[in-house]
Amino acid sequence: MAMIEFSREEKALIVRRIQLYFREELEQDIGQFDAEFLLDFFAEELGAYFYNRGLYDAQAVLEKRLDSIAEAIGEIEKPTEFSKF
Repeated sequence: MAMIEFSREEKALIVRRIQLYFREELEQDIGQFDAEFLLDFFAEELGAYFYNRGLYDAQAVLEKRLDSIAEAIGEIEKPTEFSKF
């Protein structure tokens, strides 16, 4: 898996959020460089966990939709003497 990459605008927004968190929750000011370094560290070390969780969630949604489609098909199926099973 390639490293998660953000656009310049996304990265700037995330960096500001990190700085705000440090200021409000930890009562520490960190500069842009430190916040970017922290973002890169978390993206490299933890990004795959978040990425995989997103895949699992997407797969669960897809499976639910496919089950719903299968039910809808079953509801419109015409009765015959032939049995599928």
